[in-house]
Amino acid sequence: MLLSLKSRFVGDVYIIQCIGRVVLGEEVKALEAAFEAGGREFTKFVLDLGEVNRLDSIAMGLLVRYADRMEKHGGGLRLAAPPPFVTTLLNMTKLSSLLQSYPTEEEAVLSFLKQVSTQEAQEKRGPRVIVIDESADLCVFVRSVLEQHGYDVKSTCSFRDARILLQADSVDYILVGPGTPQLSSEMVLKSLTALAPKATALRLDADFKIRDAREATDALLQMFRTSGS
Repeated sequence: MLLSLKSRFVGDVYIIQCIGRVVLGEEVKALEAAFEAGGREFTKFVLDLGEVNRLDSIAMGLLVRYADRMEKHGGGLRLAAPPPFVTTLLNMTKLSSLLQSYPTEEEAVLSFLKQVSTQEAQEKRGPRVIVIDESADLCVFVRSVLEQHGYDVKSTCSFRDARILLQADSVDYILVGPGTPQLSSEMVLKSLTALAPKATALRLDADFKIRDAREATDALLQMFRTSGS
């Protein structure tokens, strides 16, 4: 089976799911391109190998190379749900210390998030915010604006992944954007605030994503000023 790749982010962790084989040729090139694309913004990567049926020496070399590069930039590469043949290979090559593996994708992501939360707990942080919207660009815009105004922000495009973020750290605000696939924003907020009952729940209106950038910025900041008063 040829390689199929799916990617997404949870907070500051970039996840790549591999389905099929990872071998010399177009497959390795595709995975390398996925690493390069994610590496423009992220240094912490989780590679989900749960549906991989073959991985050759060139592919393993690629993983080692990127794991080393990411560690040098303060991040890392962790493997999720490796099939038995990959676990055996890691043990044989003694690469298991460099390429740490976890039984599930969620555990691999949390290993990064909890590590960061422990470090940040020792530092002074602004109000903590989780942003959820199906548009990665909207998440980036909201996150960037709030960070410039002293907020500590993590974002994700997935409701399921927002629940993972809440397992890793407490938050002060939960902000749901106008795009919430499959579930209404009201249901998302109700479910997430059940996990963080002390958090203030906020929702962007449906017109937010089509507003002029300056108008959207003013509306966003005013929402937080009002909620904090």
